[in-house]
Amino acid sequence: MARRITSIVLCATLVLTACGKGSSGSGGGSGSTGGGGGGGTTTPASVYSAPAAEALSVADVQTVISMGVAEAQARAKPAVIAVVDRVGNVLAVYTMTGALPTATLRASTSGTNLDAQGVVAPAAAAAIAKAVTGAYLSSGGNAFSTRTASMIVQQHFPPGPASTGLESGPLFGVQFSQLPCSDLSQRFNASGGAGAFIGPKRSPLGLAADPGGFPLYKNGVLVGGVGVMADGDYGYDANILDVDNDTDEAIAFAALTNYAAPSTITADKITVGGTSLRYSDATAASLKVNPASALGFSSLNASVGSLSAVTGYFAGTAILAGQAYGTEASGVRKASSAEFNNPDAFILTDGSGNPRYPAAAGSDSGDVANPLTASEVSTLLEEAFKVMSDARAQIRQPLNSRAQVTISVVDTRGKILGMVRAPDAPIFGIDVSLQKARTVAFFSGKNAASDLGGDPSADVRNFGPATVAFLGNSNALSGATAFGARSIANLARPYFPDGQDGNPNGPLSRPIAQWSPFSTGLQSALVISNIGQHLTYVATGNPTSAPDTRARCSFIPDTPSGQNRLQNGIQIFSGAVPVYKGNVLVGGIGVSGDGVDQDDMVSFLGLYYAGLELDDGIGNAPASIRADQLAPGGVNLRYVECPQAPFLDSSAENVCEGK
Repeated sequence: MARRITSIVLCATLVLTACGKGSSGSGGGSGSTGGGGGGGTTTPASVYSAPAAEALSVADVQTVISMGVAEAQARAKPAVIAVVDRVGNVLAVYTMTGALPTATLRASTSGTNLDAQGVVAPAAAAAIAKAVTGAYLSSGGNAFSTRTASMIVQQHFPPGPASTGLESGPLFGVQFSQLPCSDLSQRFNASGGAGAFIGPKRSPLGLAADPGGFPLYKNGVLVGGVGVMADGDYGYDANILDVDNDTDEAIAFAALTNYAAPSTITADKITVGGTSLRYSDATAASLKVNPASALGFSSLNASVGSLSAVTGYFAGTAILAGQAYGTEASGVRKASSAEFNNPDAFILTDGSGNPRYPAAAGSDSGDVANPLTASEVSTLLEEAFKVMSDARAQIRQPLNSRAQVTISVVDTRGKILGMVRAPDAPIFGIDVSLQKARTVAFFSGKNAASDLGGDPSADVRNFGPATVAFLGNSNALSGATAFGARSIANLARPYFPDGQDGNPNGPLSRPIAQWSPFSTGLQSALVISNIGQHLTYVATGNPTSAPDTRARCSFIPDTPSGQNRLQNGIQIFSGAVPVYKGNVLVGGIGVSGDGVDQDDMVSFLGLYYAGLELDDGIGNAPASIRADQLAPGGVNLRYVECPQAPFLDSSAENVCEGK
């Protein structure tokens, strides 16, 4: 049977970026190699500016809360208000007297709830997830809200009654990232000390698509996010053709008044496929009270509300100051020349000066004759970073900005072999790039069918045979086919092909009658038990009787290395390819943080150029085994799709063709 959480809530949906207009991926034909890549070991010149070191102070957080409280009082809607910094540290959770203690994840329209549909979660968990979403989806070049996320994670883009026949949102599935079970995301450390505030921190519900979460900016620099839960409904906006009067969004909009994003970078200034994204239906004119008239935080007595402890996230004793992104204390900082051969590179650190993921050799020597070496991983990351640095961004303002993403490399067992990012890449891409790399390595590997078959959930086990039958290839999940992230995306949509209403679902998706952002298919089924356990832990506040989920998502069998291959879940939108030595799978490279076509290109061309540089067999999968050779129902899957003319310093087009 399919599983669902019956105690407290699940994750919701968020999302981000935009697809560039693409020419097709990896098939035959010839084309210019274009910009990016190559260049040997010479240190590249710097082309990016790092964000200024700004952070939310205690007084800033107090102001955010006070302005939100004033609007909530004017609406007679007591709220839970959460504030986080850019790397997800929870700085405050304020609960107004009379606020609803729980929020219900939107139920299925089918009448039968699966996965997170209909789950009841702590209201504080929902508020934190919204705040994290606003912070993580944004950057110095784009400001995205949870309303933006709602728009880009649904079955049609843009969502609405007139969207029949349109493909799914560009970040379809991103809501199931930053999960509380992720082995990458950091956990709250009440004891303090070195490393206590490093990020990125996890989110109790993943990313949110429910309006009421925004990024916060200080002196034009992204410093965090604010999230509000007051109405008890944790859902999404299924129709963008109207303007909503959303209580949560109005309170959060009031709260950010002194910390608003620059107007030039809000989501409504960014287009995807010619469609402008949505940022906020709330406006200054729609507020019930002028935020400037709000009482100071010190004047909010106990009858108004108080700080609230949230198990696993916030001690509740005092408001905290945020960490300045880019510092060692934040866990994300500029790499030294000894750590990475590019002056613009940023890396994850442990708060004590040490990189968390320096280039490492593969752990899979028992499965692979010649695993990736640390030197090969370094070259792969460097070449992908060069491609990114030359690429035109899809979701950043001003136009013709350079793309900024996070790049991850894993081996066939899912071990992280290296990670690097641009200075101002959105934080969400850290976890998502790893999910993508693991996803393509998993599905392209010889153990995909057996691993799915070894999960204790019958629901999860059923997805393997369904996929094999759908593809009409008994060896498709046994290492015979190389799946790009775009190939997996094709199979994980509620219509196949994507957007073709009336067609059956892909084998990795729920049927459309059951599908929602809270129940996507294999993606949600793999992690729903982890999320349920975590929400019970948050709600009860008793780790003895209700322990937290382990820092490893899913319950598929472990590898000989003592971890499973999907320890932060799977991702089902584009931006990753498997890594081969000749015709042998040795890992995966995942990219996230810009448009999905840009992500695809950075992974695919980065691997291509690494192969040219190394000249040892490293490269993309042989064309004969790529998933675009499969045509279920007469429709070829896609492998990658790259932007038509993607580079700022070159006029090259069709840059992925023939590779």
